[in-house]
Amino acid sequence: MKCEEARGLFFLYVDSELDPRSVQEVNLHLETCSRCRERWSFETKLEEGVVQIRQWLPGVASAQRSQQPLSQLKLALQCGGSDAFSGISGNPLAAWVARQVVGRGGMANLAETDELIGAEPYVLANVRDLETAQTFLHMVERFKERAAWHGVSAEGNPSGGNKFRGLYNIVLKSIGAARKRDPEVRLDYAIDYSQPMREPGYYFMDSPGNDLESIAGQVASGSNAIFFVTGNGSITNFPFVPTIKIVTTTPRYELLSRDMDVNAGAYQDGESMDDLGARLLGLTLEVISGTPSLGERAGHSQVSIWRNWQQQSDANLAILSIAAAPGGAPIDIEPEHGPASTFSAIRTDSGYAIDQVGLVLPTSLCSGQVARMTAQRLNEKGIGRDKGITKFVPLVHTEGCGVAMETEDTHTRALVGYLTHPSVKVGLLMEHGCEKTHNDFFRAELSARGVGEEQFGWSSVQLGGGIDKVMDQATGWFTDKVESMAAPIYEEVGLDNIRLGLVSAGELPGAVADSFARLSQWIVTAGGSVVVPESGGLLAAPEFNRRLFATDGAPVPTIGHGQHIPANGFHIMAAPVEHWVEIITAMGASGVDLFLSYAAEHPLQGHPLIPLLQVSREESRVGTVYGEDLDLLLKEPEDSQSWANQLLQIILDVASRRYAPRLASQGNTDFQLSRGLLGVSL
Repeated sequence: MKCEEARGLFFLYVDSELDPRSVQEVNLHLETCSRCRERWSFETKLEEGVVQIRQWLPGVASAQRSQQPLSQLKLALQCGGSDAFSGISGNPLAAWVARQVVGRGGMANLAETDELIGAEPYVLANVRDLETAQTFLHMVERFKERAAWHGVSAEGNPSGGNKFRGLYNIVLKSIGAARKRDPEVRLDYAIDYSQPMREPGYYFMDSPGNDLESIAGQVASGSNAIFFVTGNGSITNFPFVPTIKIVTTTPRYELLSRDMDVNAGAYQDGESMDDLGARLLGLTLEVISGTPSLGERAGHSQVSIWRNWQQQSDANLAILSIAAAPGGAPIDIEPEHGPASTFSAIRTDSGYAIDQVGLVLPTSLCSGQVARMTAQRLNEKGIGRDKGITKFVPLVHTEGCGVAMETEDTHTRALVGYLTHPSVKVGLLMEHGCEKTHNDFFRAELSARGVGEEQFGWSSVQLGGGIDKVMDQATGWFTDKVESMAAPIYEEVGLDNIRLGLVSAGELPGAVADSFARLSQWIVTAGGSVVVPESGGLLAAPEFNRRLFATDGAPVPTIGHGQHIPANGFHIMAAPVEHWVEIITAMGASGVDLFLSYAAEHPLQGHPLIPLLQVSREESRVGTVYGEDLDLLLKEPEDSQSWANQLLQIILDVASRRYAPRLASQGNTDFQLSRGLLGVSL
């Protein structure tokens, strides 16, 4: 069998579409061809990607701009952080330019379904035909129905920030949002999320009010420029379509002048809408002709695609709403003493840790990329290295504003869990400052948990004056904080100080399941902690359950999704979803020091803050193909105790900082808070 043939058949093998004879042929080829084995490593794939991109670059570099008519412009009309002036200055200004574009054969795209509830008469006062009107109304009703399935009302869309800024109910908010369509401009089409715009005209696109999710759909529909109107100063920028930000009042523009492109507040100051509109149209033509917008100059961008709402009907809503919370007491397991073991730990004020990092924690999706840029700057400066800080970590995610019922509690638990994680030496919270006052909320949450807010840094992108200023402030705070720290103290400690997250990406072979269970016994019997998720391959393996619980079945969860470990022992974490990254994100918040995972199908992403070891059997397809990316290959013959010893040794090496997991060191990590079954996009 030739390499190319084996390569093609392997993809079918992954999906179990090969007959047994072909499987044997693929395995035999992979076992004997070192060239093929090497080509599947993560590092090799990165190198192949670099080669491919370099081949494309000459063609991209040779592309030339050419003069095009205004009919080629497709505007995405979006707003976020709205205030009482959004419908007076900012949105009408965007509508003025959209009227010019549509009038010359271009396109404009209005979105955010739930933010037009209550403004239906205005939206449909000028509409192309009955079918378009009915389609729009159907989308509004459908959105209301889906929101109700999740225990919320779409009419409750105004956020705390909206209300603080004068938008007291959905009708006020919607009327202002709908002003992105000029009364003289007809609504021509109502399209689904990301459906391509084919003909000239003014479009409505079904989407959530979540700014980034909505913008992603507008770009997918064909928009090649974005007008983002904001009252509070949202810093939204899309990665590859220029974003022109329009702020509604002069004081807010002056606070954020390095991030806001246009001051629509000049309208309240006496400038005519026609003059403002002509100036915005001129700026738009400059930007789409290649002049960078302020967001592009800042090197800042964000993107989030509309995520599926897990709850698909109201049938289970009552059951989901009243589900009892786990009790928190560890599970009694069959004891077994393992080999006497110690590792080199770092002594902290709250116990022992295996690492010390600096955490830049974005409290919502909109501050995530600024947190990433801040952490990158801190790492480049090497701040804290002499005090034992190994790196600065930004836990970037896509949540923070679209939650329902218990989902907000889950998010809160998780973020507080990371702030107080044993490996976090110093942490700073970074809010966007838009729809929710996250910093005030988390101050109250920390106080309720008996954690002093003074040990953390607090920053706000908007109130701090924008991207550059808040990065400077955060860098200054970390620098000052680190200077007052003492050097780390290392001590040899036992397994009673290990907190292990145990996971499996797929089904475990019997001997592997038994060795994972034996390892759990050794750690828990010694006084340490092991956490496993209720979903996944571990608790589905009879061998794992028999050794630990003397039964084929598994007990119910003892801790909630993202809940901190209340007491040492064996714990099962509730996992309402089966997404790998969401599961390890929640488990990390429980306080585990490191993860051990069995790779049953292929290696998966690691965690940005917590080391994740990935192991498989040497004789398995995964071991044969992806061996370069795995941290340990369990060799034949099958021996549960020998394998458990090998697993324990590599755990001690990681805990003592003698070994770093392969994929994490290559940057293959991910982080995502779960929306669970009731999370929404409002």
